[in-house]
Amino acid sequence: MTGWILLAIIVAIGAYLVSAYNTMVTLRRRADQAFADIDVQLKQRHDLIPNLVETVKGYATHEKETFDAVIKARNGAMSASGPQAQAQAEQQLSGAVGRLMALAEAYPELKANTNFLKLQEDLGSVEDKLSAARRFFNNAVGEYNSQIESVPAVFFASKFGFQPREFFDLGEAKRTEIDVAPTVKF
Repeated sequence: MTGWILLAIIVAIGAYLVSAYNTMVTLRRRADQAFADIDVQLKQRHDLIPNLVETVKGYATHEKETFDAVIKARNGAMSASGPQAQAQAEQQLSGAVGRLMALAEAYPELKANTNFLKLQEDLGSVEDKLSAARRFFNNAVGEYNSQIESVPAVFFASKFGFQPREFFDLGEAKRTEIDVAPTVKF
């Protein structure tokens, strides 16, 4: 009788460990897929930027330094790998694109250009999708990290290659910018 009880306990522990392992694999795959979704949105964003630069160039030919900064930031963002490096590169790209858009304010003909307006609208749409993809990725990473850091998985997760993942962090400067409410003046 004791042998059967011992066997049942061993089988129950084994089943629990298999279930915990499968859960970690599922959560790791979800985080991988979420990061792939970010890559898709970043690719669309990177593809829009040269068109935007060329459109603005037609109206502001003497702003070469701004154009070069945008292209340099885009190339840096395209070559970055890993959530932290990509987040940092994308933050620099966002700043450069922001300066390009601010430049457009000085040219009323450009602001009225339908091609520029369409590119601006497309970029805004991609930014919204990218924001959603980042939230999904960070949620998936949070679930995954929680799973591998909880008992009993914490005792064997690293032995099976499950390592904590980094969040796609915007950085302190961007977070501060987001936390500040916009000022409306009439």
